[in-house]
Amino acid sequence: MVDNSKRATFGGKLSAVLVSAGGAVGLGNIWRFPYVAGENGGGAFLVLYIVCAILIGLPIMLGEFSIGRQTKSNPVGAFRSLNKSWRYFGYNCIVTSFLILGFYSVVSGWTIEYTVHSVTGEITRHASAGEHAAFFSSFIENPWKPVVYTSIAMLLTHTVIALGVRKGIERCSKILMPVLLLMLAVLAVRSLTMPGGAEGVKFFLMPDFSKVTARTLLDAMGQAFFSLSIGLGTMVTYASYFNEKTNLRTTAVNVTVIDTLVAVLAGLVIFPAVFSAGIEPSAGSSLVFITLPGIFASMPLGMVWSSLFFLLLTVAALTSVISLHEVVTVYIAEEWHMSRKAATRLATLSVIAVGSLASLSLGVMKHWTIFGKTIFDALDYVTANIMLPLGGLMTAIFVGVVIDRRVLHDQLTNFGKLQCHQERTVRFLLRYVCPIMLALIFIDNLGLLKWI
Repeated sequence: MVDNSKRATFGGKLSAVLVSAGGAVGLGNIWRFPYVAGENGGGAFLVLYIVCAILIGLPIMLGEFSIGRQTKSNPVGAFRSLNKSWRYFGYNCIVTSFLILGFYSVVSGWTIEYTVHSVTGEITRHASAGEHAAFFSSFIENPWKPVVYTSIAMLLTHTVIALGVRKGIERCSKILMPVLLLMLAVLAVRSLTMPGGAEGVKFFLMPDFSKVTARTLLDAMGQAFFSLSIGLGTMVTYASYFNEKTNLRTTAVNVTVIDTLVAVLAGLVIFPAVFSAGIEPSAGSSLVFITLPGIFASMPLGMVWSSLFFLLLTVAALTSVISLHEVVTVYIAEEWHMSRKAATRLATLSVIAVGSLASLSLGVMKHWTIFGKTIFDALDYVTANIMLPLGGLMTAIFVGVVIDRRVLHDQLTNFGKLQCHQERTVRFLLRYVCPIMLALIFIDNLGLLKWI
């Protein structure tokens, strides 16, 4: 058994919100959300996304918070202590976080590289989308540069994790989250002042429900789940550091609001710029690394705006990587009985090794495939399409059905010190609504709903 009597705790309510928000907010909000929204009609998708975040994200986050604070343990120890037979789903959290780190560290390296080349002005020297596409391809296929930047991203993360819960993760979150929101606000204001930007705002904020299809709903459900970083142990781990006075409901609502705000601000950064440049909003995942650099190059002070945007992406990437790294680190430290520093080193070196393979699989090792996918794409597919929704589905069933009802009640009420009129609603959502919606996401990810 793990002795948690001397377990670290976050400093207070604000710390709990900012750290948890840092775990939720990431490239999923700033990179993935805009292009998925663009592919699904803009405003109507945004409305459905918010509804799904409330119906899926919020109750599962409360479930994970309850598991974490109740047990004061890593995901494996948490599931095991509440029901020994379910400990294997704790391992799903650890493996998912580690595999996501394997390719997320690579993308984090890309953001750092693009920040460097924005500051030097190299990116703004390219004019056409074709030139930017060639620049991006030449970089990710380079046999050593992406590996170096992947290692830099992980070493930065290592520094934060090695400092500990209070001095590292909490202090870093208190700096990075406000900086991220400030940069988003500045970029949104600049984007809104671009000629023709109003059309982008209209597309994004004025819903046209005639464009809504079953596919739109499924994509909104998937994005809401993906964006909040639930189902992979992050919120279980962070909640294990909450003190007994932390209001889980208020914290979960604030995290969901901040996460949604970041996604909306990202849309207000990207869509006005895209419409101003006359580019289709459904340009897809190439928006960030290929399309937007071309827009920045055509803007006055393009080097400044490009540098600010990719610095923003770097901050968003690092907040997510830090939270994923902590999931793996605390598991190794507690379950393998290692010191935190040793566990941090082992986790960092392991991720660098896997990340290097994932990076090289886009270039010199692209012929090494797993079921027809590169290592990078295979890691992305398995985690996003199988392990994440499976983790969320099992968490909903675990909290809503399997464990003692008193666990959720005690955690939502701080052991009777707070009133909670929403407990029945949360339990109903966890028992019935979340499993059904997550099952649909899981089935769709497997390609069994292609007819929709």
